[in-house]
Amino acid sequence: MSDATQPPPESGFVRLGLLFYGLMAVAAVIWRVGFYREPIFFLDGAGSLADIAWGRDIGLGVAAAVVLILGSDWMTRATRWGDDLARAMARALGPLSVPNAVLLAFASGFAEELFFRGALQPRAGLVLASLLFGCVHFVPQRAFLPWTAFAVVAGFLFGGLLLWTGNLIAPIVAHTLVNAINLPLLVRRYGGEPDPAGTEETDAPL
Repeated sequence: MSDATQPPPESGFVRLGLLFYGLMAVAAVIWRVGFYREPIFFLDGAGSLADIAWGRDIGLGVAAAVVLILGSDWMTRATRWGDDLARAMARALGPLSVPNAVLLAFASGFAEELFFRGALQPRAGLVLASLLFGCVHFVPQRAFLPWTAFAVVAGFLFGGLLLWTGNLIAPIVAHTLVNAINLPLLVRRYGGEPDPAGTEETDAPL
């Protein structure tokens, strides 16, 4: 088969990512709706669409996203470990087009909020759900440790939005916006960079 007929290298990665997040969303729905007979979009079983203050909740989600985006941008620009993290993540992602980066960003934001805030937090509480959210973002390499810490902070923020509003609208808006802006920005800034000499120590397994 000629190279012209082969799919781009990123296509398999994108399909795998969409499959993973699809299964995560299904697992969340089965857990919360199937086992507990509760609406997954609400903190308690009595929530309904009529209870959602759409303007407030979307606004809170956008505000939270702005805080996290500005914070991560500052870390990348102002600290060595933030820059190392951004470059390590870009190398781990490999070649990824902006449309596919946005697609994965929305899929991950939506599915992870369904699972961690929609299904897990009502059962386990804010602290445990946020810590577990950080754990699934753990990679045993030094350069990725700030990502784990950032995920824990973001988990507490998203979980706090759920406690404040009683529904997943604000957490989903915040999470998907953070991913939809940061991931394409990461690809644009650092995508395709070769692994520079001297990064072995930064990226060495712990």
